[in-house]
Amino acid sequence: MTAALTRPIAIEPVDPPTPQRADRHRGAWAVLITGLALFMASLDNLVVTTALPVIRVHLHAGLSGLEWTVNAYTLTFAVLLLTAAAFGERFGRRRTFMVGIAVFTTASALAALAPNVGFLIAARAVQGAGGAMIMPLSLTLLSAAVKPERRNAALGIWGAIGGAAIALGPLVGGAVTTGWSWHYIFWLNVPIGIVLVPLAWWKLAESRGTQSRLDIRGALLVSGGLLGVVLGLVRGNASGWTSSSVLASFVIGVVLLAAFIRWELQARAPMLNLRMFKNRGFAAINMTGLLFSFGMFGTVFFLSQFLQTVQGYSPLGAGLRVLPWTGMPMLLAPVVGLLAQRVGAKPLVVTGLILQAISLTWLALLLTATTPYSDMVPAFIVAGVGMTLFFVPVASLVLGSVPKDLEGLASGTNAAFRELGGVFGIALLGAVFSSSGGYASTQDYVNGLRPAMYVGAGVVAIGVVMALLVPSRRPLSASALASLQRIQAISLHDTPDRLSAQALL
Repeated sequence: MTAALTRPIAIEPVDPPTPQRADRHRGAWAVLITGLALFMASLDNLVVTTALPVIRVHLHAGLSGLEWTVNAYTLTFAVLLLTAAAFGERFGRRRTFMVGIAVFTTASALAALAPNVGFLIAARAVQGAGGAMIMPLSLTLLSAAVKPERRNAALGIWGAIGGAAIALGPLVGGAVTTGWSWHYIFWLNVPIGIVLVPLAWWKLAESRGTQSRLDIRGALLVSGGLLGVVLGLVRGNASGWTSSSVLASFVIGVVLLAAFIRWELQARAPMLNLRMFKNRGFAAINMTGLLFSFGMFGTVFFLSQFLQTVQGYSPLGAGLRVLPWTGMPMLLAPVVGLLAQRVGAKPLVVTGLILQAISLTWLALLLTATTPYSDMVPAFIVAGVGMTLFFVPVASLVLGSVPKDLEGLASGTNAAFRELGGVFGIALLGAVFSSSGGYASTQDYVNGLRPAMYVGAGVVAIGVVMALLVPSRRPLSASALASLQRIQAISLHDTPDRLSAQALL
């Protein structure tokens, strides 16, 4: 027995992990962590739209309260997008990403606990700040963690996750609101965020960029200026367009925006390089993106309520019925990508805008208090096709309008412009809606909705003219198309959610 105990035991050699295997594991973890963070932030925006009628009743909110429930998130996100990316460059991308998740998660819990609409709006603004840190850095961290030969596949998965969040947002929001309570659309984020923070610290590598200065003054000036203008638009009908409070909001907003422009022109490290707008193509494509988002997202804000307030569908029923619109990019994005390679980006963007304007005009002519849903489906499909034709190839026009070393900044600038388009669309179309109708009855709602949709369609039509001013480019080569997949993947999320500020870092 002693001999048996002392006999050497044969141990099979264990192969050490190879560098290739370690790289695959690191890349897989990066896809999982950044994908979940992206899903959380992307889902949260459209999840809210189908819950708005329930929030209006439960928190006794008026139209301005509902507008700010959406705009508080979008405005802070748009304004802080470039600043958050600069924070990551200076203080560490992983650290800033983790802070963004923590801020977003905490704000989600506060939104779920909101006792009134004012508290909810404040929590949504903080959520937007967290989202601004999550979105640009999730792509940067993923790109750094994956080997170049696997990067396109990883970014494709990342883009598909964001696209799924957009398509499922109204459906998930409707299901949660119908099955449980609107509070749970925010509670859903909390366990995800609690898990992601330690995972990001454990599995993602820290990195920094070359950014040495932060344009805090610029961020404060543009934030105050945009807040003043949007506040004036939201309060105009209720308080009177010539009232002292509304006029003061507009004046303060315009003065601060003028100060922002002056500061950015002389700042050593501006958050927004205004000199890029001397390029006709860059200026035109950014205005096109702003006008598209203005018309589209402003009308979606009211259509999601129309299906419940006027048509009488549950939040889940409304979420299901907007899928022909919001789900179309997931079906058509690969086909549109191939078309961009064959015919170029500009014809597709122009066609997408035309289809969007047609669909909004169609719905404005069609909708009444008794219009059956089946009559709306063709217009929803046309809108979805137009949205896809715009979102997928627009990034190539943005990148093609600037030198290569400015591509990341150009992408972030275009993202911010589209976010701001959504903010102004909801605010201004809300003013048109409240001047002609309201929530007093189903007919009163339709009376406000139809002129708002006509205005939205007109704004998108102006976007067609702006898109025609963009210089034409040759169709993309296969290699050029592959290099743009990262940006195109993000473009699919801007519904109204969200592009990366530094997509090519």
